[in-house]
Amino acid sequence: MSSELVINSHPNGGVEIVLLHDKKIIELHHEHAENNFAVGDIYLGSVNKLMPGLNAAFIDVGHEKDAFLHYLDLGPQVKSLLKFVRNMRGNAKMEPWPKQSENEADIEKTGKIGQVLNRLQQVVVQVSKEPISNKGPRLTSELSLAGRFVVLMPFNDSVSISKKIVKMEERNRLKKLVYSIKPKNFGVIVRTVAENQPVEDLEKDLKDLIAKWETMCDQLRSAVPPQKILGESDRTLTLIRDLVNDDFSHIYVNDGFLFTQVKDYIKAKSPQLEKIVKLYNGKLPIFEHFGIDKQLKAAFGKEVNFMGGSYLIIEHTEALHVIDVNSGSIAGKEINQEENALKVNLEAATEIARQLRLRDMGGIIVVDFIDQKNAGNRKLVYERLKQEMKGDRARHKILPMSPFGLVQITRQRVRPEMAVVTTEKCPTCKGTGEITSSIVITEEIENNLRYFIQNLNMSGITLEVHPYIAAYLKQGFLNSTRIKWLLKYKKFVKIKTVNALHFGEYRFLNANGEVIKT
Repeated sequence: MSSELVINSHPNGGVEIVLLHDKKIIELHHEHAENNFAVGDIYLGSVNKLMPGLNAAFIDVGHEKDAFLHYLDLGPQVKSLLKFVRNMRGNAKMEPWPKQSENEADIEKTGKIGQVLNRLQQVVVQVSKEPISNKGPRLTSELSLAGRFVVLMPFNDSVSISKKIVKMEERNRLKKLVYSIKPKNFGVIVRTVAENQPVEDLEKDLKDLIAKWETMCDQLRSAVPPQKILGESDRTLTLIRDLVNDDFSHIYVNDGFLFTQVKDYIKAKSPQLEKIVKLYNGKLPIFEHFGIDKQLKAAFGKEVNFMGGSYLIIEHTEALHVIDVNSGSIAGKEINQEENALKVNLEAATEIARQLRLRDMGGIIVVDFIDQKNAGNRKLVYERLKQEMKGDRARHKILPMSPFGLVQITRQRVRPEMAVVTTEKCPTCKGTGEITSSIVITEEIENNLRYFIQNLNMSGITLEVHPYIAAYLKQGFLNSTRIKWLLKYKKFVKIKTVNALHFGEYRFLNANGEVIKT
């Protein structure tokens, strides 16, 4: 399976990142420039309110809504962290190294929030879930710093190996290796991509994380809550860190500065993959060039087609998400109804797994498959769904299919659900449902053109229009509308085709490429 990343950087600072498997969209990530509460960010906050009934605290980290910290998210060594924070802020000469001899006893799993935290107390916390809807961020006090090969966890002296590394010799090698290079009182989780990696790469990754920890401690000394003391890496680089492996064939970036960042990061972390990073400088927008815009419009609607005439209906409610599988025009093409239902359900399982990742749907999902009488066939669909969701990085659980054809899924919700608007206001009537009898798009375009040339004396004008309108304006050579404009106004107008524009939409650009009229 060929994997690619396409990175679309916007002038306003936002970045869209698409993961493609065999040219098909699997994941979409949209990072806003103003996103200050990303998963992994570490803050010095203060306890605003204790809620004994919830066994939780609300922490002020600077968001408009107080962040939520449950007792079970404090981590067993939270008292050691609180003591370390007090000492660090009260002693400018203290080294940023948690000493094992100073560790406090682990807190009880059945304890109460009031036994650990007090109102207005300062506490170091990490964002575990971004703000969603009208809720603030969710927090944890069990800090972790993620690198490409390892995850560093202070106040913990254990070494854990990813369960996806199954060879016992490799697990033992990695465990011995990490124990020999890690600092005391720091735990380490070895990630899947560390398999078969040399000690030099793991040690370099670990040193980078220790440097991040020291930077955080320096910020902590003088921080005034609420304040961010360590930001997660740039979202683009974080995704590359977590996703990119030797299976990737290309990473396309449309921004020169971001291209340099990505290339330098890949060169430092995986030099053998440096050559796959490409700068895109084509004439079409990068998503349009790779056919991503078209795929997104087709994939994010209420109705999603797959396997010819079959389709999914995806509904979202406050409590859960519902997905209904319909055979559509496929029904009746098979003589055996049970075989037809199995065929459609197996294909639907593949598409549902893709949709969950693509939309980043979290919480409870109920899937209504086509009814199957054969219990063995129901199990086949269940196993296919589990297999297709193995590549999903979000924690999830799938229950076996009921006799009614229902499958229940819970999936980790970390970020707001991804949504792409697939309905648009009519560009002709502007949503009113009415048009005037005098509307003629070419007349409207010429009226604007006349104003720019005769009133503003502009030259080098470019007109961007739908392909149909462009073909009409350029039809014929000597008697085309464009030539008539040249003879009439004594200035040549460049006509550019833009597939993303609607039939009634157009844009005028000046000689510098700046939009002057839409």
